[in-house]
Amino acid sequence: QVQLVESGGGLVQAGGSLRLSCVGSGRTFSGYNVGWIRQAPGKDRDFVALVSWDGDSTAYADSVRGRFTISRDNAKNTVYLQMNSLKPEDTAIYYCAAGRGFTHSTANYDYWGQGTQVTVSS
Repeated sequence: QVQLVESGGGLVQAGGSLRLSCVGSGRTFSGYNVGWIRQAPGKDRDFVALVSWDGDSTAYADSVRGRFTISRDNAKNTVYLQMNSLKPEDTAIYYCAAGRGFTHSTANYDYWGQGTQVTVSS
């Protein structure tokens, strides 16, 4: 069993930055790939970024590549999402999720956090 808790969301102006954190509990957390997925009002959940269990591999949605960076510190059971050059269209609830596969599909993930709101004003 893995439990995930996100933090770091908030309100920021366009062009600004935020860093999201996802803290995992459970001894097996370091063995999972972890992704960030977001959901804007009235829309489906969309893949944002993914980091492998060892931190060696990452993947990004085209819409955030070059602006967002995902990383993890297994000693702290934490995955980060550094978000720079934020745009109003980045406004969404951001979820972290853990799964065994390395894929963009949201169906891959076995465990989900409760989400953190990110709002980018124009």
